[in-house]
Amino acid sequence: MMFCRVGTVRGWASAIAIVIAALSAPNAWASGRGLAVVPTTIIYPGDTISSAQVQEVEVTNPNLVGDYAKSVGQVEGMISKRTFLPGRTISLSGLREPYTVTRGSSIRLVFTLGAMMISAAGSPLEDGMTGQMVRVRNMDSGVIVSGTVLADGTIHVAAK
Repeated sequence: MMFCRVGTVRGWASAIAIVIAALSAPNAWASGRGLAVVPTTIIYPGDTISSAQVQEVEVTNPNLVGDYAKSVGQVEGMISKRTFLPGRTISLSGLREPYTVTRGSSIRLVFTLGAMMISAAGSPLEDGMTGQMVRVRNMDSGVIVSGTVLADGTIHVAAK
């Protein structure tokens, strides 16, 4: 804290400068706070988040830190892993990508070796996201194999 002698012109100028700086500092700080995404309704675990369920608000809590969502684009289309209440920030760790393949669905298995490609019908034994390794049952032979989920919903089987 700065102290100055107010009895002089220089002291008055210093005091006024300090007051102006103190009054303008909160406004400068507020402009740098940014935005946070909050739900407008209760979002339950397993729900797919739509832009109609959330809104961007200005951050008013100076102590707010962490992995909270700062734009609607970060949460739209994501799946909630926990309950989010209206007016509370959405933590990014509480979200996950939607599954590309779901357990029990009908999918296509693909195995490639050089120029040779073998394709078969399969059924995932677990849910999986793009790039994730999952176990799959070959519907023709009944054999369980592992493969990587591709973005188009097919599973690329790994060689043993």
